[in-house]
Amino acid sequence: MALDLRGLSPAPVTPFTEDGAVDFAAIQRLGSWLGSIEGVKSLVVLGHAGEGTFLTEEEQLDVIRAFVASTDGRVPVVAGITKEGNKTAALEAKKAVEAGASAGLVYPSHGWLRFGYQKGAPQSRYKEIYEESGLPLILFQYPDNTKATYDLDTQLEIAGQEGVFATKNGVRNMRRWYTEIPALRAAYPELQILSCHDEYLLPTMFDVDGLLVGYGNIAPELLVELIEAGKAQDYPRAHAIHERLLPVTRNVYHRGSHMEGTVALKWGLVNRGILDHATVRTPLLPLPQGADTEIAAAFAEANIGKVTTAAAI
Repeated sequence: MALDLRGLSPAPVTPFTEDGAVDFAAIQRLGSWLGSIEGVKSLVVLGHAGEGTFLTEEEQLDVIRAFVASTDGRVPVVAGITKEGNKTAALEAKKAVEAGASAGLVYPSHGWLRFGYQKGAPQSRYKEIYEESGLPLILFQYPDNTKATYDLDTQLEIAGQEGVFATKNGVRNMRRWYTEIPALRAAYPELQILSCHDEYLLPTMFDVDGLLVGYGNIAPELLVELIEAGKAQDYPRAHAIHERLLPVTRNVYHRGSHMEGTVALKWGLVNRGILDHATVRTPLLPLPQGADTEIAAAFAEANIGKVTTAAAI
C-alpha cells in the first residue's frame, strides 16, 4: 500500500507487429523510454489505450511481464482488471500479481455500462478482488454519460475499503467533479486522486495528485510539467502548456469516438520514433486517410520532436 502515483502514470499502448502479434521489442522501447522520465510513477497496462480486452489471457500476462522487464522492475506496473464477474476478475488480479503487477485498475463489470448496477455491487467487486489477490486497487470512475458511473456514496464506500489506495476519475462532468472530488478529499485525505480527462486536462489539474492517461504515451515530458504547474497552482504556466499541447489534443482526442484516440496515440508514437507503424486489433480500425499527416503536423506545431534517448534506437 506504499505505492506512490502522485505524478504521471502513462497508460501505454500495446504495440503489435504488422502481422498482428504482440511486439515485445517495441514494448521494450516504449516502456524503457517512459520509465526513464523523471516524474513517471507507474505504467498502467491492459486498459483501453492498451487494447487489453483484445488480447488473449496469455498475451495479457506476457504484456505485464514485458513492461515490468522494460524498466528492470524500477517502475511499478499497474494492470487493468476487466473480467465481467467478481470471481473471474479476482482470478485475473491474482494472475496479474504472479506476472509482476504492483496494483490493479478495476474496470466496472461491462454489463453495467448498458443496464446500470445494483446498489452495493461495485463495492463487492473491489472487496472480492482484493481478498483473493491482495493486489492494491485503484477505483475507476467512468464518465457521467454511462450507466457505470458511480454515485458519490458508492465512491466513498469503495474508497474506504481495505486495499483501495487511489481513484482514477474520468467523470467528464465538471458539476460532479467540483462536488465529488472535495468530498473524497475530505473523507480520505490519503486517497490519491488521479485525473484521466485526456481531452480536458486543464480544468482538472488543480485538484489532483497526478494523471493516469493514455496521453502519457506521446507527451510525457509536458504532462509532467503540467502536473507540477497544477500542484503549484500556477495557472499561467499550466495554461501555456495546455495551449502548446492543444494541436495534439485536437488531433488525438477531439475525434468522433474516444476509441480512435488509441489509434492516434500509436501514430503519435510513430512520430516520436518509438513505433514503426500504427497497427491495431479489430474492432479498432485505421484512422481515415491523411490522419497520420495531420497528427505529424500537430506534433510539429507543438514542437514535440523525436525521442533522442537510447530507448528509441
